[in-house]
Amino acid sequence: MQPPTTDRRRPRPSTSDRVIAGVLVLIPIVALMWVPSYAKPTPRLWGFPFFYWYQLLWLFISAACTTVAYLVVTRAARSRNDGGMSNGGGKGGGAE
Repeated sequence: MQPPTTDRRRPRPSTSDRVIAGVLVLIPIVALMWVPSYAKPTPRLWGFPFFYWYQLLWLFISAACTTVAYLVVTRAARSRNDGGMSNGGGKGGGAE
């Protein structure tokens, strides 16, 4: 018995979208791996040395960068799928 032959592959994002997503993911990595830039005790924020609150700040920045990278990559797939659905390819789109 052969598996069904429906093609459910997702469309690939364009090269520019992948580059943008890659840069967005690399920004927090590079910022946190460059330790000499933040390995100092001052300025303090609410009694915490700069070393600690800088890393905590990057937790939120990296979450935002990852979210934007995801949206950039999936935007291409959504727009291509929506374009194919406008020709009667949705639910109940059979020939009448």
